[in-house]
Amino acid sequence: MEYENRYLHTQRPKFDCLLFDLDDTLYPLSSGLAAACGQNIKDYMVEHLGIEKSKLIELGDLLYKNYGTTMAGLRAIGYDFDYDEYHSYVHGRLPYENLKPDPVLRNLLLSLPIRKVIFTNADKVHALKVLNKLGLEDCFEGIICFETLNPIHKSTASDDEDDMEFLGRASEINATTKTNDNKAPEIFDIIGHFAQPNPSSVLPKTPIVCKPSEAAIERALKIANIDPQRTLFFEDSARNILAGKRVGLHTVLIGKSQRVKGADYALESIHNLREALPELWEADIKSEVGYNAGKVTVETPVTA
Repeated sequence: MEYENRYLHTQRPKFDCLLFDLDDTLYPLSSGLAAACGQNIKDYMVEHLGIEKSKLIELGDLLYKNYGTTMAGLRAIGYDFDYDEYHSYVHGRLPYENLKPDPVLRNLLLSLPIRKVIFTNADKVHALKVLNKLGLEDCFEGIICFETLNPIHKSTASDDEDDMEFLGRASEINATTKTNDNKAPEIFDIIGHFAQPNPSSVLPKTPIVCKPSEAAIERALKIANIDPQRTLFFEDSARNILAGKRVGLHTVLIGKSQRVKGADYALESIHNLREALPELWEADIKSEVGYNAGKVTVETPVTA
């Protein structure tokens, strides 16, 4: 019996899923995409929303700090815009040519006999383009992206898994936000809210579901049927790492060698994965995972 117990224990690895952020995690910050994305967001705020240039830095910082993404913050304070248009503007002009195929990372990922899933705040088009540029398009079972957490036919987070996929179908996802009349939306003065605190002034909530919201992470885990206790979460964002730790994930900070609060591991580069976590390769769990890592596609739907 004692031998049997030891044998069973060795057959159950500590981790059965690897959950990866996309931008600045699977490729380095030095690629320049993050800086370009930040500038595109500022340009969109001026050109499409009519926001004064003098307010961009302060407003952008407050929205990002309080809502997770500038997009989520803009919607919270009252700006009305088409989600697809926003993503097309912000991501469509990125210098994707700076991303090159990464055969080292590809080999690392394909050699891992563990389920692998992308979890990004970005939209599907951007996620697929990045993976293709890196040569990693067939290294993941699925992608949890903006459309996954913000489907057009839901106004609030749903507990129903039957209508979800890792990737939203293009025919169903055209996430526009329309007002019921032609009146200009009333914009909440978030700068004034923090400049002159008023106990009666409450920050409005955003309709957008995204990291680092713990509810967003929990929703993603439910959609993809992921057990946080047996999952490694790879992120370049310290606040996303902390949120992941709070919902029970094991966490790996990418891009820094020093751990931050909530991080179980810290890697300067995703390429250091084998050196930092050799145990991921030591347990042969292919039979438990149930798929060939070299043949998986990003279009795999969630199975309830």
